[in-house]
Amino acid sequence: MRCCVIEDLPMGVVVGLAALLGLVLGSFLNVCISRWGAEPKQSVVRPRSRCPRCGAALHARDNIPVVSWLLLRGKCRSCGLPISPMYPLIELAIAVIWGGMAWCYGPTLLAVTGAVFFTILLGIAMTDLRSYIIPDEFTLGGLVIGLALAAMKSGDALVHSVIGAVAGFVLLWLVAWLGLRIFKKEAMGGGDIKMMAMVGAFVGWHGVLLTIFLGALLGTIIFVPINLLNRDKLVPFGIFLAVGAAATWLFGTPIIDWYRAYTGL
Repeated sequence: MRCCVIEDLPMGVVVGLAALLGLVLGSFLNVCISRWGAEPKQSVVRPRSRCPRCGAALHARDNIPVVSWLLLRGKCRSCGLPISPMYPLIELAIAVIWGGMAWCYGPTLLAVTGAVFFTILLGIAMTDLRSYIIPDEFTLGGLVIGLALAAMKSGDALVHSVIGAVAGFVLLWLVAWLGLRIFKKEAMGGGDIKMMAMVGAFVGWHGVLLTIFLGALLGTIIFVPINLLNRDKLVPFGIFLAVGAAATWLFGTPIIDWYRAYTGL
């Protein structure tokens, strides 16, 4: 499905507009990450954007994505304390995601779907990394968005999306249940379970299986050595699932096709 309004624009313009939109959405994503990951959870509407150090409200000129951070040399205008480079880096990352999807797929529903999916995944990964929390706003909200985008494509796509969401939820719930029965402790957080329902809505049940495999593989490679040094270290598994889901979106079809050819399934 193509967007009739902008489909006749030069590709460079389409990519540029998508990247600008990504910058704005990246700025809002920063707010979501910091406030939904806070304890207690905060509204992303009020109060207005503030310095994370001194709490001073930011003026409009200090809230321009990336540009304001560079002009202020990474410091708050009010208190002069450093502001993390994470903020402009996330804004740039979302700009690259939206511009890249537009470049690969043009002004299509597929490009929007991919950009939205990757934006949600980055939000989940950063929130889980910072706070060991995967907010429902990302998972359940993303689930609704994924189903809605699938419905805009076709009825068959919606059915595929629903099956994927159910598969993602059930598989991770079973892992959590078995872990609790066998190891007598929580093996999987509720946020991870709801996250996989969201992922399934975007990549289908085949993608769910590949995402879990890739996430578990990456988590094992990275976290097992760390855990040997510090057994009390918590596992932000949402990060690994997010990377696995992103890889599945980008390379899932050829990987699954290769596996089927190799195994004869």
